[in-house]
Amino acid sequence: MKIAVFGAGYVGLVCSACFSDFGIDVMCIDIDEEKIEKLNHSILPVFEPGLEELLKKNLLNGRLKFSSDSIQAIHSSEIIFITVGTPNNEHHIADLTQIYELAAQIGKHINGYKVIAIKSTVPVGTNRKVREVIEENINERNMKIEFDVVSNPEFLREGKAIYDFTHPDKIVIGSDNENATDIIKKLYKPIYIGEIPFICCDIESAELIKYACNAFLATKIAFINEMANLCERTGGNINAVAYAMGKDGRIGSKFLHPGPGFGGSCFPKDLLALTTFASENGVSLDIATATYQSNNRQKKEVVNKLRKRMVELRNKKIAVLGLTFKAETDDIRESAALEVIAELLKEGCHINAYDPKGMDNMKKIFPAVNYSVSYKECVKDADAVVILTEWHELRNLDLNYLKKNMRGTLLYDSRNLYNRSEVEQLGLIYIGTGV
Repeated sequence: MKIAVFGAGYVGLVCSACFSDFGIDVMCIDIDEEKIEKLNHSILPVFEPGLEELLKKNLLNGRLKFSSDSIQAIHSSEIIFITVGTPNNEHHIADLTQIYELAAQIGKHINGYKVIAIKSTVPVGTNRKVREVIEENINERNMKIEFDVVSNPEFLREGKAIYDFTHPDKIVIGSDNENATDIIKKLYKPIYIGEIPFICCDIESAELIKYACNAFLATKIAFINEMANLCERTGGNINAVAYAMGKDGRIGSKFLHPGPGFGGSCFPKDLLALTTFASENGVSLDIATATYQSNNRQKKEVVNKLRKRMVELRNKKIAVLGLTFKAETDDIRESAALEVIAELLKEGCHINAYDPKGMDNMKKIFPAVNYSVSYKECVKDADAVVILTEWHELRNLDLNYLKKNMRGTLLYDSRNLYNRSEVEQLGLIYIGTGV
């Protein structure tokens, strides 16, 4: 079986590497010639644990190739995966320009039956529109070529993507054709460790499933953050509240970890796209809308708490530990650090920042910030230390070193990585989230 993956972004690279590791011939296509050249030399544009090793292995054995030759990829493949970006436009809806341009290209060059599988997150109706665009371009060639379009959304967590791809809790296939469904099922056969719960449904349901999952998970995060804020006002402890909630089988423990607000490439973008799309269809998604607004407020809480505790922020040196939206990624999109650093700079603060993987990306946005090679360098002479990301390295700070080398004594642990009493015994002032 030969497949083509269009889009050498995060999803496309993970899919290409994993499918090729299944023994499938994969050609990954991107219009960025420089990126293709680097990928063919095993140089990744993103950080994802385990991805570089898979890339090198399958480039070496010849099962994985990167190219900008889209026509060859269309001609030689049996399955075409679409993984191109769908960023929100100025109207907060998914920009499908790349999707439809690719559909037109497929229609112009398709040379036999193929399954076109859309992994990109797209609103309801996109798959059917893709089919129309392909058909229009085939008709312009005065040809009749059979093909099928299926929705096969991805559910990859950044930092855990390789595991998620090879150990999925679900594989969603939205299709009108049983043969196309069977072809996609066969593609995933190598991961039949046990019974993989294929969810085979209509195309519209498949398109909605990804948005629904992300919106619900984001809601859990926003809810526990609001409860954490209430705990702070009333003397409760959010750790106890979240632990008890997680023991309830109807709720579950995942995504009940308070913090400075969610970020990344999916939750904020998908919430906006979903609520806007729903509004255009006459449906008000009040809970999803409130979740988005609540999360924006939560990001502002970090600086609000610093203002209350420190009174005067101007000329204070703040050490920011953790810049990515979560650990095990270099992705800073919508991270709490963006909001925090921007606000602290407005207040006239001097910022030291450290992150194991995210500093190069953050430098492009805040070049004036001082970036440190280690957390120990970052905290020197700081009036306050703010932890924003739950990297393993930041879970094991030398608190005695902080006490000796900081100018101030304030440790703001937004992820609740440390025990208040342990910190305060050293003479540091502790601020957490809901504790």
